[in-house]
This record gives sequence, structure tokens and C-alpha cells, in this order.
Amino acid sequence: MIVLAGTIGAGKSSLAEALGEHLGTDVFYEAVDNNPVLDLYYKDPKKYAFLLQIYFLNKRFESIKLAYRQNNNVLDRSIFEDELFLTLNYKNGNVTKTELDIYKELLANMLEELEGMPKKRPDLLIYIDVSFETMLRRIATRGRSFEQVETQPELHDYYAQVHAEYPDWYEAYDASPKIRLDGDKIDFVNNPEDLARVLKIVDGELAKLDLL
Repeated sequence: MIVLAGTIGAGKSSLAEALGEHLGTDVFYEAVDNNPVLDLYYKDPKKYAFLLQIYFLNKRFESIKLAYRQNNNVLDRSIFEDELFLTLNYKNGNVTKTELDIYKELLANMLEELEGMPKKRPDLLIYIDVSFETMLRRIATRGRSFEQVETQPELHDYYAQVHAEYPDWYEAYDASPKIRLDGDKIDFVNNPEDLARVLKIVDGELAKLDLL
């Protein structure tokens, strides 16, 4: 099991798709399309932040349970990042301390349930680290209307907060082996040579872990 991590627009879905093809395995994608809450959240985060994170938590728990039952798979975002987003919403006053505590208790219970699965943890986490400028450019390029800073300027500060949280999150992550990719220097989204380089790096890490 390979899990990807990184900010909005880091290129997780693109790399997940490429890894799935390269390794001949299933890919589990983040539940963004057909999400009934996401657009509402961007319009009114104070009202919908808790509901959105519960929605994501439920979908990611479902995905990781399915993934844990299989020998080989890739997840383009996992349950391990979820608390970062709700904690940020708490800092911004979008959720209450009671909601945060309930969420943390639910997440802890879900992670405890995973301990009973055939696979106890991911085999490798790949963190895609991009600059704030690259993050904004990628968000603009993919064109999801509810994500655009041009039409919703208040999102700029939120994106800056999300971007700032990730380095500490990555340093603290200890659920599995991990590697960091510099998404500014290695443009695996648009450059086939860079993608081949990344796939070679991943193959090397999997070989070290006796997974290839």
C-alpha cells in the first residue's frame, strides 16, 4: 500500500494514476467529485466545516478498509491527514472545541479498527512538497469553480494556512516509511522524463522495503 500526501494541487491524483499504471495496481481516489458538501463548505465554512470533515473521514475510512484487504494499491490521500484539516478549521473558528474533540475520538476509534485488518499500516507514504505559488497555479489550472482564488479571494489566506501546516505534519508522521518529493523541481505532471525519474525513485524505495 502506497499513500500520497500533500497540499491541494500538489499532483497527488496524477501521481497516483501513474503509480497505479506502473505497478499494475488499484488506485483509490479522494472523494471530491460528487461530494455534496465541498461546494457548501467553500461558501460557508463555519456552517459546513465539521460536516465536510466527517464526510471525508467516512469516505477515507471506507477506502483504506478496502485497500487494506488487498495486497497492492495506491491511495491519493489517506485518513492520516484528516485531523490536520479539522484542526486548522478549529484555529479559524469554524468548528468548536467540542466538535474537534468528538472528531478526534472518532478518528482514534477508526484507526484502532484498522489495527485488526490484515495489513497494519501503509508500506510507504510519498509526500509531494510544492511551493505556495505552484499550489495556486495548479489549483487555477484544474479549474474547479469552488476552489478559485480569482472569484473567492478569501481562499488565498486559507490556502496559505494549509500550505504552512504540511511540513510539520510530514515531520511528525510516523505510521510508515516515508519519502519527500520536491514537486517544484520534479514536474511529474507535465514532464514524462521527470515522471520516469519519480517512478524509479519509488521502485528503489519499494526494493529497499523488499516489496519489489
